[in-house]
Amino acid sequence: MKKIKFVLTFVIGCLLIIACNNDDFLDKKPKDELSVATIFSSYNNIKTYVWSFYDFLEAYPASTTWSATRDLEGDLMMSGGRPSYIYGEYNIPTNDGRYSGSYINIRKVNIMLDNIYRAGLSEEDEAHWRGVGLFFRAHEYFTLLSTFGGVTWVENELTDQDLELLYGSRDSRDLVADNILRDLLFAVDNIKENGDGDNTINADVARALLSRFGLFEGTWRKYHGLVNADKFLNASIEASEELVDKYPVIMDNYDHVFNSDDLKGKPGIILYKEYVIDQLTHTISTNTRSTNNKYDITRKGIDQFLTKNGKPIYNATNTEFLGDRNFNDEFKNRDDRLLIMTPPPYQVTGNGAQDFGFLSDNELDPSREYFPILEAITGGFPYKNLPDRNWSGRVTGEVPNFTKLTPTQTNNGYRFWKVWNEHNYKTSSQDVSDMAIFRMGEVMLNYAEATFEMGQFTQAIADATISKLRARGGVSGMVVGVISSDWDPMRDPSVDPVLWEIRRERAVELMGDGFRRDDLRRWKKMDYATEVKLGRWVKKSDYPTVRIQNNAPEGYIEYLEDVPPAFSEHYYLYPIPSSERVINPNLEQNPDW
Repeated sequence: MKKIKFVLTFVIGCLLIIACNNDDFLDKKPKDELSVATIFSSYNNIKTYVWSFYDFLEAYPASTTWSATRDLEGDLMMSGGRPSYIYGEYNIPTNDGRYSGSYINIRKVNIMLDNIYRAGLSEEDEAHWRGVGLFFRAHEYFTLLSTFGGVTWVENELTDQDLELLYGSRDSRDLVADNILRDLLFAVDNIKENGDGDNTINADVARALLSRFGLFEGTWRKYHGLVNADKFLNASIEASEELVDKYPVIMDNYDHVFNSDDLKGKPGIILYKEYVIDQLTHTISTNTRSTNNKYDITRKGIDQFLTKNGKPIYNATNTEFLGDRNFNDEFKNRDDRLLIMTPPPYQVTGNGAQDFGFLSDNELDPSREYFPILEAITGGFPYKNLPDRNWSGRVTGEVPNFTKLTPTQTNNGYRFWKVWNEHNYKTSSQDVSDMAIFRMGEVMLNYAEATFEMGQFTQAIADATISKLRARGGVSGMVVGVISSDWDPMRDPSVDPVLWEIRRERAVELMGDGFRRDDLRRWKKMDYATEVKLGRWVKKSDYPTVRIQNNAPEGYIEYLEDVPPAFSEHYYLYPIPSSERVINPNLEQNPDW
């Protein structure tokens, strides 16, 4: 792996030197031609060049910013800050990596697409690499489209002779979306079914991206009043259905999806990022097990989790929900995935120390009730176990922990700890749990939602998708026929009750994976994100420093006192960064920015 990275760095370095030194290019064209010809001279050389494209795909970073950060701009998670996007305080940035970074990546891909012919490959091999390139280009244009709307489409590598395109106006959303769809359909049809070995881009990875893109664009068009939504929803359905049929089995342990040190060969994992000690590591588990990622789940987020009988907690006939006034009772009879999202309540001695003790020898003591339950769900060490500890093994004495700074703390009572493991035991910032980039959990949700939007959702589809996801939490499957208008009294009345349950499952399965904000954007439901964000029910006498809603003696925590304003319509699209419009005055800004 290290050798591949070294060769890749050298190859790309050569290419950048050629591309940037325009004078040398003009004076010494034969050398430039030789370099390009060498880089794209064979199947394996193209393969080496493409390795850099994998960095386009989101994975765990070596810093605190990761996909869960986006969910802080939704309704189901929060931190201690005031996201400017929700509070109407987002300013036009000078630069935006989502814009400039995507175009840098698109240029890299276009260079390859323009030069594949040099390798003299067979028709099949050339189509394969063209498909791989189009997959990555579509991935980058999807980022641009979902963020900014219509942008400039660049089909080939640009040169100084392409001034009309370089300084032209933006292309329409229709053109960009149609081209993304075109490119992904080519990728699905031409990328080799098995790619170029284990864990590489193959036809199924392209289908997974098409599943995601088609759902996003189709629902964006439907709920934002644009035309041709069906074309994209049907594309999502076709790609999703093929994957659902091909991968009917998924990992049965939800915690292991996010906390395994090796996802190779695991059912339902289509593409993943591998992390290896002393070679490539990340910081997410370390930061989760400290105050670096002080993320919480909101009251609304917790309420998404069904009881074991498959009913919403506020369903009038639900006898399994025991209320949220008692810390322990709130977690009983609930979807097991709730315990994977936030630590259950407990209390031990030894806060901040390496060792701990139980408050009593009684195994039924409520203060230690969830120790065996969590271990049974996750398998215990090196997966999630109690008590909660920081990366160095220091014990958090109780959950919820509002006041003790070490080692972990919460603002609203429901600390987010989805990525928490001890594979690299007592080692800081060198985490090795793999990350699923495309997995069937998401594809199943895409399929369920897209088929509902097209009037095709059936009990059979529910069984093949929603019910399989629920099973990992020990929850009864979805029975479409019993979902009536009063199934969940907390439902947004503008949303069909069956669609509401599909969206609920998406909220649970993908919580903290970075989808929620953009789900709300495509549904045109960002008003959810401006609702008051509440936390646990507590008594002021037990937690005198905690702020309770309406300053009541007991009630739900309201950590942030100020409430966001109504969400502005023009915020659904982000603004074009100002530096880009200085370079190209013909680049129109999005409306009302």
